[in-house]
Formats: sequence, structure tokens, C-alpha cells
Amino acid sequence: MATDRISIGMFSLITHLSPKALRLYDEKGLLVPAERDICTGYRYYTYAQIERAVRIKNLLWLGFSLDEAATLLSAKEQGDAGRVRTLFAERLVATEHEIRRLHAVQEVLQQQDPLFGGFRMSITEPEIKEIPALRVLSRRERGVYQEAIPRLIGELCAFFEAGNGQQSAAKMAGPIIFICHDEEYRETDADIEIAIPITGRVAVDTAAIEVRTLPAARVVSVLHTGPYSGVGAAYEKIFAYIGGHALALAGPTRELYFNDPAEVPETELLTEVQFPVREA
Repeated sequence: MATDRISIGMFSLITHLSPKALRLYDEKGLLVPAERDICTGYRYYTYAQIERAVRIKNLLWLGFSLDEAATLLSAKEQGDAGRVRTLFAERLVATEHEIRRLHAVQEVLQQQDPLFGGFRMSITEPEIKEIPALRVLSRRERGVYQEAIPRLIGELCAFFEAGNGQQSAAKMAGPIIFICHDEEYRETDADIEIAIPITGRVAVDTAAIEVRTLPAARVVSVLHTGPYSGVGAAYEKIFAYIGGHALALAGPTRELYFNDPAEVPETELLTEVQFPVREA
């Protein structure tokens, strides 16, 4: 046997990748054996492939998917440093979201009664409100809630930062609003809009951001105090109210964020949930 011909078993031992994983990477075209026995189908690798195998292992440990790992390796081979930086930045954002989620989980599990006492929150009684039309700065796209919402909020808030030449007179005139345009929960391609009420002259030079008017609406409203993960209880309370008062939904739901999770504890987050309604 040639000295540069490594069996799948030995290659597995060298790289700490199981034979099952190596077969999967072969099927995906991510790490194709240098040679395959035509009679037995047995896979053989070379020493030159060890570096690629280790890189794949490290990328997966960082949380990248197989497809993302393939894209990263291809970008590196092509010298596309910008693409590599972008993918790593996106993974960092996702990791930071997961860290915050795990910290919230840790706090709940540390409670004496995590099932019923761990989710500390309060919800006001539902009330009917008449909401006037609102002139807003808006950004809308499809994506994953946990990733898209904070990113879109950041992009819109950056519009108001000092030194931004796009605007000189625009001012924020109310809390940040999340508008859900879907009629069902969607995990990966949710129709998400973030809007910020504004006053003053606005000059927008990108198609991604628009100035529009949210229509006036009669809404059922509740104020939720506590982690965003518990806002579902506010939805439950509103639905019960709607069902008990002969009302029907009349437009996309809204969430209004009155403070910043980076500045206050999760237990103090204030979220108003609004459901536009009409007589059933």
C-alpha cells in the first residue's frame, strides 16, 4: 500500500471524525476520498486531506451547517475573504442570540419551581384602544424572528444616529413596532416588518427602508412585563378576550417595545401586544 494512501479507519483515527461522518461528507461532496476500491467501495484518503478534514470539524464545532462549511471552504479556496468574514459575522450574531437564550433558560431552571414559578411576568387586562394613523420609518423582509427582528431594529435605529447624512430633521416619535404579516407561525421565512414612528423631514436613499403610514386601527391591547419568551401568554389572553366579546381580527398583529433588552433585565422588559379587531 502506498504511504500516502490512508484507509477510512485510520483517517478517522487521525482526524477524530467517525467513519459515519466521513461517509456523509463524501455524499455531500464536502470531503471526497482520493480513491475508492472498485470492488469493495472502500474509501481511501491522503495526508493532504487531513487539513481539510480538521477544518470541517472545527467549522461544525463552531455551529456552521454542512452547507455553510462547504461555502466557507470554497470561499477560502477562491480567496473571497469578504464572504468568509460575512459568514463568520452571521454565526457570531446567531451565537450571541443563543447565549442570551441559554442564560434565560439557566435563570428559569435555577428557580425552585421552574415549571410554574420560573417565568416571572405580569400581564394587564385586555382593553380596547383607538390607535391613530402613524407615519413610520419601515423595514420589511422575510427571515427568522430571532435573527431578523434585532437586526432590522438596529438598521432602523442607525438611521437616526448623529452624523447620518440621510436625515437631518427626522425624530423618533414612539416605541419600536414589530408587525407580523403572517397568519401562522413560520420558523424560517416569516414576513417581518419593523417600524418606528417619526416626525420631521426624512430623506431615504435606499429601497430597503421606506416611509409609510400605518392605518388607524381599533385594537385589543395588553401590556406584558417580563422576558420576550413569555409574550405568548399575552396573545393567549387577547384571543380569549376576542372570543368572549364577539370580535374578529382585522389586520396584522403588532408588538411595541418600550425598552431595550441591552439596558434592562429581562424581568423588566415592557411589551405591548395589539390585535386590530372589528365586530364579528
